[in-house]
Amino acid sequence: MKETLREGVSTGSCMTAGALASVIWQTTGKCPSEVAVETPIGKTLYIEVAPAGKHTCVVIKDAGDDPDVTNGCQVVTKVEIGTGDGPIEFFGGEGIGTITQEGLKIEKGNPAINPVPRQMVEKELRKIIGAKSAKVTVSIPGGEEIAKKTFNPRLGIVGGLSILGTTGIVRPMSEEAMKDSLRAELTMYQKQGHKSIVFVLGTTGENALKAQYGDFCCVLQVSNYIGDMLDEACEMGFTHILIGGFVGKLVKVAGGTMNTHSHISDGRMETICTHAALAGADKETLLRILNCVTTRKAEEILEEKNLTGIWKPMADRAADFCMKRTGNQCEVAMVFLDSSHKIMAESDNTKEVLSFVLKARGKKHETL
Repeated sequence: MKETLREGVSTGSCMTAGALASVIWQTTGKCPSEVAVETPIGKTLYIEVAPAGKHTCVVIKDAGDDPDVTNGCQVVTKVEIGTGDGPIEFFGGEGIGTITQEGLKIEKGNPAINPVPRQMVEKELRKIIGAKSAKVTVSIPGGEEIAKKTFNPRLGIVGGLSILGTTGIVRPMSEEAMKDSLRAELTMYQKQGHKSIVFVLGTTGENALKAQYGDFCCVLQVSNYIGDMLDEACEMGFTHILIGGFVGKLVKVAGGTMNTHSHISDGRMETICTHAALAGADKETLLRILNCVTTRKAEEILEEKNLTGIWKPMADRAADFCMKRTGNQCEVAMVFLDSSHKIMAESDNTKEVLSFVLKARGKKHETL
C-alpha cells in the first residue's frame, strides 16, 4: 500500500501561532509552549512555540513531506498591543519581502503577508484583545537568501519571503503548489493590463529567447505545464502567446502532449519519425531515429540526411495544437531552440505574435 504523505504547516499558520502566543504571554505572564490555531478549513493545529526575546515567539516551520524551501525555517512573531481600540497592523521584519508590483493580492509597498494569514491572526487575537489595536511584526531569519529559490523575484517581491497559506496547512503536492505560483504570476500580469505574454520552460530558454529577440515585458516560466497555463491565460483574456524552448521538450507538443514531464509522456522520436517519413526519409533512417535516446542524436541524423526542414512543420503543428487547446481564442506561436541555444524553427505566425509581445514591451518602456 502507498504510504500517506504527511501534511505540513503553512508560514501563515506559523505566524498566527507566534502572534497568539505573544498575546497570551502578555496577558497571562507566561509564554505557552503550544497553542491551538484554527485553520480556514476548520482543522485545528497544535503548534509548538518557543520564546525568542521579550514577548517574541518563534515557530519552526514544518512542511511535512512537501519539498518546501521554507521547511525548518524560524518564523519569528511579536505583537505590540495598543492602549486603545483600533486596527491590527502587519509589518515585515528580517527576511520578509516587500511588494513592488501592482496586481498581487497585497498592494504595492506593503510587506508580503497574504490576506488569509492576516485574517487568521486577526481572528485569534480578537478573541483575547477584543477591539484593541495591535502591531504584528513577523520575521524569517535568512529569508532573503531563501527567497531566491522561489517565484518571489519574478512576482516583484523583493527582500525576502512571503507569508502564505489559504488553508493553513501544506499538502504534499508540489506540482499543485507550482501551478498556484504560476497562476499568481499570470494574474499579476493580467491585472497590470497585459494581453500578450511569452511562455518559456525555464531560465535557460528564457535567456536564449531574450538573446534572439530582446527583452520581454511579460515572461512566464511554465515548466512542464503548457496546457494548464494555456487554459489559465485564455480564461484571463490573454490574446497572444509566444511559446519558446528547447526542441527536446517542445517536440512533445507537436505530438499533441500538453504536459511535457517525462513521467507523463514521451513520443518524441515517434513524432520526429512521422515528420521525417513525410519528408521522404527511408526506413533505415526512420529506424535509426526511433532508436535514439536523445533529441540531440536525432538532430544529428536529420542533419546527416538533409532533413532539417522538418522542424518547421513540427513548430507549426505544435502551435496549432496549442491554439486548439484555447478553443482558438488565443493566437499561439511556437519557437524551437536547438542545443546551442539558437532558433531552430519558428511557426508561421511567430512574427505576428512577436509584434504584439514587443508592442507590450514598448508600452512598458514608455511608462518608465
